[in-house]
Amino acid sequence: MTTSASRANDAAEQLSEETVDALARATARTHPHEALFSERAANIKQSAVRDVFEISMQPGLVSLAGGNPYLQSLPLERLGQTAAAIIAEHGMEALQYGGGQGTLELRRQICEVMAAEGITDADPENVVITAGSQSAQDVAAKVFCNPGDVVLIEDPTYVGALNTFEAYQVDVQPVAVDGDGLVPAALRERIAELAAAGKSIKLLYTIPNFNNPSGVTLAPSRRQEIVDICREANILVLEDNPYGLLKFDGQLAAPLRANNPDDVLYLGSFSKIFAPGLRIGWALVPAHLKQRFYLASEAVTLCPPSFNQMLVSAYLRGYDWQGQIQTYRELYRSRCEAMLDALAEFMPDGVGWTTPTGGFFVWLTLPEGVDTYPLLYQGIDAGVVFVPGAAFTSAAGPSNKLRLAFSAATAENIREGVKRLAPVLKAAIG
Repeated sequence: MTTSASRANDAAEQLSEETVDALARATARTHPHEALFSERAANIKQSAVRDVFEISMQPGLVSLAGGNPYLQSLPLERLGQTAAAIIAEHGMEALQYGGGQGTLELRRQICEVMAAEGITDADPENVVITAGSQSAQDVAAKVFCNPGDVVLIEDPTYVGALNTFEAYQVDVQPVAVDGDGLVPAALRERIAELAAAGKSIKLLYTIPNFNNPSGVTLAPSRRQEIVDICREANILVLEDNPYGLLKFDGQLAAPLRANNPDDVLYLGSFSKIFAPGLRIGWALVPAHLKQRFYLASEAVTLCPPSFNQMLVSAYLRGYDWQGQIQTYRELYRSRCEAMLDALAEFMPDGVGWTTPTGGFFVWLTLPEGVDTYPLLYQGIDAGVVFVPGAAFTSAAGPSNKLRLAFSAATAENIREGVKRLAPVLKAAIG
């Protein structure tokens, strides 16, 4: 009989073999075509998060790894009927090429979504619909950064952004954060150091609300100061806000873009508030930068998928999407509380964690000297999956951090997963 523990052991062995195989392919030039790769391609790395997602599908494992929305709370049957009606009644438009900037209806609706987030002056003309905010990050790096240019980031930050920036051969430089997000004094100091070294700083990439992976929110008192510092240094702020509406109490801090239309390029997404599989996001671009950004986006995707846009528009037009946001807030708040309660109950001394007020993630810190990447395999052996902290930093070397996600797991699974993880961490600390 195959037990969950043996399946977990098999999963650990599989992941290890895949990792070894990937390293072998990366270091061995066994085919003449290997010589054709660009220097940029050498910077494209396999994401540790993707490895973990694949292994987390194994039976018997409790996954606290994936930052997935809980789609079961959507009216799926009705959405299926809406999708069928779009094809039946508007199939020639839905299945055809569309405009490169996205449909006007959806761009207008996106402005209404941003108004709910605190941006009340958005013009649909300056909205570019993208293949998720990941695509918008890629376009921003391509449009603004030459190889060697600096992009400032929070440390830790979103692994997808790190992969994008590194692929464009930029110099990713971390800025210190604390429990209130980016530290303005540290940002000033970092900019001064880099400028003195002759570096060209192009962007500050920030996730101010419920940072992925840390769950930390940038304090409202710091937000305008952060923008002012960047304006003085002629640095464009790239604000990524996929979780902004998912504050548990519904009391939203104004986005950095709210009062700074010329200095902030704002990224949004329907991945966390509706459906990630549709791959529909957007960029609200300063008017003087919009045309170049739009042309670069069109050169990659030609046009956002028409059917997906029409389904999102139908959802925003005909469903209680704001009521669904409230459902998500309550759901994720209860799951976050379940995780925090379980951490307080089971975690050994020496482990600390953040207390998010929204979003999907809790960030754990172990004592210095503990490397959480090898613990991934021990966690799999114990029947639980997390994401090691090294995936979320530009710094080389081991990390004593790890990310837990509460969004897609039930309260019972959250408690069981934390219970399974605690002995692994205790042994590592001991």
